[in-house]
Amino acid sequence: MGASSGIGAATAIAFAREGADLVLGARGKEGLDDVARRCFAAGGRAETVVVDATDAEAVEAFAREARGILGQIDLWFSNVGSGVVGKYHDVPMADHRQVIETNLLTHMNDAHAVLPIFLEQDHGTWVNMISAGGYVASPYAAAYTASKYGLRGFSEALRAELGKRRRIHVCDVYPSFVNSPGFSHAANYTGAKLSYPPGALAPERVADAVVALADRPRPVTVLGAPAVTKKLAALAPDLIASGMNRFLDTWAKRADPAEDTVGALYDAPRGASGVHSRDYPRSREQPRGNGNQALLAGAAVVAAAVGLGLLRKRADQ
Repeated sequence: MGASSGIGAATAIAFAREGADLVLGARGKEGLDDVARRCFAAGGRAETVVVDATDAEAVEAFAREARGILGQIDLWFSNVGSGVVGKYHDVPMADHRQVIETNLLTHMNDAHAVLPIFLEQDHGTWVNMISAGGYVASPYAAAYTASKYGLRGFSEALRAELGKRRRIHVCDVYPSFVNSPGFSHAANYTGAKLSYPPGALAPERVADAVVALADRPRPVTVLGAPAVTKKLAALAPDLIASGMNRFLDTWAKRADPAEDTVGALYDAPRGASGVHSRDYPRSREQPRGNGNQALLAGAAVVAAAVGLGLLRKRADQ
C-alpha cells in the first residue's frame, strides 16, 4: 500500500528486481501505472489496484483481490503516509484528523485485512513503515508525531499477540528524512517552502531494507540516525524537542515564502510523482549502503548540545 511514489515506489521496483509478483495499491492511478511500468522493466510482474486505504472495507477487498491474483501473500508493506507542517494552533483541526486517519488508521486497516490471511496460511510478514518520528517528537508536526507514536505502540501490541505464531512477523522500519516526494505532497501552514536537510536517505536504501525483511524478518529496523536520537530522546526528551522547535522557528523566518496548501492530504496528486523529490539534489542524499556520516554527525552535534545542557543544569542545582 502507498506504492505510487517515494519509498513505496522504490520498494516495489526493488522487489521487482528480485523477480517478485506484486500487487500495488494507492489512490492515484497515474502514479500506480508509472510504478508498474518500472516494475515490469526491472523484471517483476505488477498488478495495480486503485484503493483508498482509509476505507477499511476497500482495504479488505484489496487484500482478497491480491490473494486471488498471487495465490498467497508472503509480505504486506503498509506504507501509506501524509503530513501537515505548521504550528499546531495554525492548522485546521480537520487536517490534523486527516493525518491521524492516513498515518495510523490506514495501517490498522491493512493489518486487520491481511492478518486473517497470514493466520490461515500460517506464514506472512507485515512491514509497518513508521519513521524516526515514532521515537522523537516533531514540533510543527504534532499530528504526525501522534500518529507515528501510535503506530509504534500498535506494532508492539500486535507482536505480543502473535508471539506464538513463529512464522508470522511484524516488522517496523524507522528511517530518518528520506528524499521522496513527501514534502511536495504535505499540507503546509508555515508560510515557508518545505525542503529536506542535507543527508536525507535515498528511497532505494529504505527499499533495500524492506526487501531484506522478506528473507530475514526482524522486529525493528532503523536507518539513518533514529537509533541515536532514540537514546537522546530517552535521556532528555524536552531538551531535544525544544531545540528542534527553535531551529524550525528560525528556518520558517529564513526560508523562501510559500502559500498555505493542503497538498495531497485529501486527494491523490495529479500525474506520476516518481521516487525522488524533484527539489532535492541527488548528490546530497545518503546513498544505498551504510553511508550514515552526515546523519551521525548531526546526531553527534545534538548529543553534545544535550550533554552541555545537562552539565549546565547539574551545575545550577
